[in-house]
Amino acid sequence: MFKHLKKDLPASIVVFFVALPLCLGIALASGAPLFSGLIAGIIGGIVVGAISGSKIGVSGPAAGLAAIVLVAITSLGYENFLVAVVLGGAIQILFGVLRLGIIGYFFPSSVIKGMLTGIGIIIILKQIPYFFGMGKNPKGNFDLLQVEWDNLISGLLKAINALISGNISIGATVVGIIALGILLLWSNVLSKKGKIFQLVQGPLVAVVFGIIFYVVTQGGSLELAIDQLVKVPGSIDAIKEQITFPNFAAIANTEVWITAFTIALVASLETLLCVEATDKLDPHKNVTPTNRELFAQGTGNIVSGLIGGLPITQVIVRSSANIQSGGRTKLSAIIHGLLLIVSVLLIPTLLNQIPLAVLAAVLFIVGFKLAKPSTFVNMYKLGWKQFVPFMATVLPMVITGDLLLGIGLGLAVGIFIILLKNFQNSHFLHKEGENLDDGKIKMTLAEEVTFFNKGAILKELDSLPENTYLELDVRQTRYLDNDIIEILEDFAFKAKERNIDIKLISKRGTVENPDSFIEFFKLRPKSNTSLS
Repeated sequence: MFKHLKKDLPASIVVFFVALPLCLGIALASGAPLFSGLIAGIIGGIVVGAISGSKIGVSGPAAGLAAIVLVAITSLGYENFLVAVVLGGAIQILFGVLRLGIIGYFFPSSVIKGMLTGIGIIIILKQIPYFFGMGKNPKGNFDLLQVEWDNLISGLLKAINALISGNISIGATVVGIIALGILLLWSNVLSKKGKIFQLVQGPLVAVVFGIIFYVVTQGGSLELAIDQLVKVPGSIDAIKEQITFPNFAAIANTEVWITAFTIALVASLETLLCVEATDKLDPHKNVTPTNRELFAQGTGNIVSGLIGGLPITQVIVRSSANIQSGGRTKLSAIIHGLLLIVSVLLIPTLLNQIPLAVLAAVLFIVGFKLAKPSTFVNMYKLGWKQFVPFMATVLPMVITGDLLLGIGLGLAVGIFIILLKNFQNSHFLHKEGENLDDGKIKMTLAEEVTFFNKGAILKELDSLPENTYLELDVRQTRYLDNDIIEILEDFAFKAKERNIDIKLISKRGTVENPDSFIEFFKLRPKSNTSLS
């Protein structure tokens, strides 16, 4: 692990500078104590980094879980929420033991993209009050994540009214706008100008500027209030007081278990997606063992939940920064976790001078990357079969703040579309001859025909006119459900009454007017067959 220390050490410093503002910002977006984000970053670096099989992946609190965390904390309370984090970690370990590292492949990409887009929109909306310094308790004035529709509308109206009426902090607004400008300039222009701008990340520069702005403007018209700054414990004793432990008396609460399963599922999906993306970015093409990664993430979430931290996933922002900075082994992730501990112990006063508006600017960029307008355009261009499940996932999430509802509806719509296309593609009807009365009708069954296709096939057979000649081609059919064979059996009886001649073509041969389809396929009643 120490073979590439010369490359891992500088990479870990870059990752630390990226992770510090993100740990604080994601905790802010989650409605959790800011210190909980640092705990999750530390555990993600040291514990998960040590156990994981990924050489360049970096874990920590994830923006993709912010919406779930915010709703859960509001509903359960923080101590009960931590129980769900611990249980979610245990479920992830079970996923790993059961070798479910492939679960990400069972969710349509349209639903996963919809989930990430919805999360991005929610993050952006939730940062508006912090960006403009609205009131002493911005979260209370702009609570978007309520299930009732009117609360979402009223929250937006309150924000708009505050902006129009000038009920904002000029200092917070100025530092937020400048920080946002720094981030955009860094990512779009300066990062392409030289390696120094890649090593020194834009979020760090924005945070440093925010601290300088706070110090310089004290006592002036742009001075920031204390409640517009980061608040983390400033001493060892304060750290001990801020560490929160889970209330395991709530373990019998059904809502705790629902939250735990949601965290486990979403955290696992986000981790597996990140693993896939990270392995593609890795210039050395290392392959991460996904089942071991689930075990590592589960262990990290158990430890994080036990000491008051947020849930953890592998994170693409930190992982890509690690790759771009030359990280070669898991040591860079571990060292970045150690550096977070050092920052909490040695510079808490400096951390407490970071304006929340700067973190909001950082999260605006994070949210925008998750919910780019180009994503909507690309999904629309892919056709309605991709766009409809995508929007069915995004809209419920943004309206209700319920991520699980969005995923459930998107998945349901996706499954419905699959069934619809399966229904439509069960057969191909081909008519031969200019005059239907003396022409031929050829029906070719699909490769797999199940009971979902009963309605479509039955409709076509019943619509055949009398005195016609039907060729039924099953040469390409490898699986034929017994329900379909029963339909064909009934049709054989009806065909005699309607003077319809049937020619059955299969790999086994050709049969004119079969008396029994069941005997032809050598079936027993109520069974299925393979025609391969």
